[in-house]
Amino acid sequence: MEGKVYLEDGSLFEGEGFGACKTCVGELVFNTAMTGYQKTLTDPSYLGQVITMTWPLAGNYGINKEDDQSDRIYACGLVVKEVCETPSNYRCEKTLSQWLTEMDVPGVAGVDTRKITKKIRQNGTVKCVITTESLSYRQLKKLCEETSLRTDYMKEAAWAGPADLQEYKEEKLNVAVLDFGAKRSILQALEQAGCNVHLFPYGFTAEEVLAIHPDGVFLSNGPGDPAAAQEAIAEVRKLMHADRQDGKPLPMFGICMGHQILALAAGGRTYKLKYGHRGANHGVYSKETGRSCITSQNHGYAVEAESILLHDMEVTELNLNDRTVEGMRHRTRPIFSVQYHPEANPGPADSQYLFDRFVEMMKK
Repeated sequence: MEGKVYLEDGSLFEGEGFGACKTCVGELVFNTAMTGYQKTLTDPSYLGQVITMTWPLAGNYGINKEDDQSDRIYACGLVVKEVCETPSNYRCEKTLSQWLTEMDVPGVAGVDTRKITKKIRQNGTVKCVITTESLSYRQLKKLCEETSLRTDYMKEAAWAGPADLQEYKEEKLNVAVLDFGAKRSILQALEQAGCNVHLFPYGFTAEEVLAIHPDGVFLSNGPGDPAAAQEAIAEVRKLMHADRQDGKPLPMFGICMGHQILALAAGGRTYKLKYGHRGANHGVYSKETGRSCITSQNHGYAVEAESILLHDMEVTELNLNDRTVEGMRHRTRPIFSVQYHPEANPGPADSQYLFDRFVEMMKK
C-alpha cells in the first residue's frame, strides 16, 4: 500500500506504507538513536507524535514483549528510510510491520528521512499527516489545517498496570510515583534499588500522596507541555514544602517531565525547544563532579535557567550541545531532578547511579 507524509508547510513525502491502514495527525519529530525502535514507540512521552528515525534501517531485530516500555504504542506514526521484513534475532516474535498492524499504527518507509530531519532542524517541529490510505494532496492539506494539536497529553498517559507493582515489603522504602507517563524501565529501576512503588496517575492530590507515608516522591517522564499541567504543578508545590512522617523534609526526584514540573512548581519557567532532544547520544556535563556522561533523552521543552535561580534552585548539569538545563537541585531541601532518562531504554546506562542517590537521600 502507498504511504504519505504531509507537512504543514506543504511538503509531501511519498513512499511505501506498512503497519495499519490508517491516517493520523501529529507533531513530526526525529530520533537519532541507532537501535531501540520498540522501546521508543512504547514510550508514553511520544503520545501525539509521529517519529522519524534518522538511522536508515528499522525492524532488523524484530519485536518481542520484553522490550515494551508500556502497554501499547503511544506514538501515532513511524517514518523510516527502510523497514526490514525478515528480522534476525533469537528473541524475535514478530516483524515491525506486523506489530504496527496489531497496534493500529501507520508507518511509511522509502522516503528521504534526511531531508525530513533537515526540515525539522531548520524550521522546528511541525504538524504533519501520516497516512497509508489513498488520500489526495488536497485532502491531506485540509486535514492538516483543520486538526489542532493538544498539549495536555500527560493527563491520559498514566501507567495502565496495578497501582502497586509488586508485593509490599516493610523493609523496603516507600516511593510515591507521580505518573505523567512513566516507562516500565523506570519503575523497574526503582524496584531494583529497593523501593515499594506506589503509582499516582494524573489527578492526584498532595494529601493522597502523603497518606501512604512515603519515604520519597518520584516524578516521572511524560508527553506534552509541562505548563499545561497546572493541577499537578499546584499539588507538587505543596509536596515540595511537606515533611515525612518522621518530621524530616520529603525527598523528591524528577526526570524529564518531572524535572520540568518541579521547576514550574518552584516558581520557574519552561519554554519550547526548536526541535527538542530525542536520541541516545546526548552529552551532559555535571558541574558537581566536573565529568560528562552520554544520556538518553526525549523532550521538546526545557527549563529556563535564570527563572529557577531566583527560587532556591540551582543548576547542576548542562547539555553539551546547546547549554540547556539538564539538572537542578534545591538549595535547602532534598529535591533534585534531571532532564534526561537515567534508566535509558534505549540508550546508555551512564547515569543509572541517580536512582541509588535517591535511595541514599531517603535513608538519610
